[in-house]
Amino acid sequence: MRTVTLGDYIEILSGFAFKSSLFNSEARGLPLVRIRDVVPGYSETYSDEDFDEKYLLEDGDLLIGMDGEFNCARWKGGKALLNQRVCRVIASSKNLDDQYLFYFLPRPLKQIEAKSNFVTVKHLSVKQIQAIKIPLPPLEEQRRIAAILDKADGVRRKRKEAIRLTEELLRSTFLEMFGDPVTNPKGWEVIDLGKISQIQGGLQVTPARKELPLEVPYLRVANVYRDKLLLDEIKNIRVTSSELERINMKAGDILIVEGHGNKEEIGRSSVWDGSIENCVHQNHLIRVRLDPDKAEPIYISAYLNSAGGRCQLTKFGKTTSGLNTISTSNVKATKVLCPPIEMQKRYLDFQRKLTEAKNASVEHLEQSENLFNSLLQRAFRGEL
Repeated sequence: MRTVTLGDYIEILSGFAFKSSLFNSEARGLPLVRIRDVVPGYSETYSDEDFDEKYLLEDGDLLIGMDGEFNCARWKGGKALLNQRVCRVIASSKNLDDQYLFYFLPRPLKQIEAKSNFVTVKHLSVKQIQAIKIPLPPLEEQRRIAAILDKADGVRRKRKEAIRLTEELLRSTFLEMFGDPVTNPKGWEVIDLGKISQIQGGLQVTPARKELPLEVPYLRVANVYRDKLLLDEIKNIRVTSSELERINMKAGDILIVEGHGNKEEIGRSSVWDGSIENCVHQNHLIRVRLDPDKAEPIYISAYLNSAGGRCQLTKFGKTTSGLNTISTSNVKATKVLCPPIEMQKRYLDFQRKLTEAKNASVEHLEQSENLFNSLLQRAFRGEL
């Protein structure tokens, strides 16, 4: 299989520097495609500035983000305008299949990204894209490879959609059972979280801890997301025996993010599953241990992650040196809706069943991702 220089087979159009003063979110004009919009495939920012027709995008156009992460994706948001630092790539030669190009590009772009020197943000140039080397089999072979990858990618997308629908079903069931968490139309009792729980801050991670006697695992902000724990990377911390006794987590504890660079992420929470023994948490997480006779952790965490909880916790946030924070006092003062405990437990039962289904879908997704990546590597080595 021969290898050619990509620039001889494509056309690249860099976006136009549309005036930010004319940006709007009221749908005046056309959607404006910025770097952040490349992967989602749609934009909520509009511009009614006059434009040259050549910057007009259509569904299916192949876009590359040229700052930060060099992502490559197809546009799917309808007619839109191509903004600066995003480029459109077109297979201009009859000897290069557009879909074959689409599957090939992500890997060399990530290789360029990994090698890029940067002070604040990585930048990609048109010349770097043009200089990429691409294996170029006959056109019919390219189409055959693209068709195989289309099928594998279709399986991946179906698995992702199954997971999304499962998550959506859980959210809609919460609203159906308990009503709008902001307006409380069902008239549930409203109570301060601190009145039905013990609330505890975490341990500060400092060099001085290296002299302490015990080494135990601890959770960080990076481990706690909304109704989800990511435990792939767990770090250790040295503690005293009294600290371990005080901060040691139990299954059913709710962990709330106390500090984050993004204000929208403070207050996000998940329930500790007890999967790691003698595990503590750092000071940027707050632990909530509920009275089991009054509230169910899965329900309370879901409430805190709903609009009802999020609006309160976000409002409590204070910003210092770029870090948004809430305090244990803020968490204690957060008002939660408390339906009957039996109803909360019914929600727990439903959540467990749905989680089992979601976990099965996640496992199937991992299998389909592995298959797709294997096919991708083989395809461009000429082994398919």
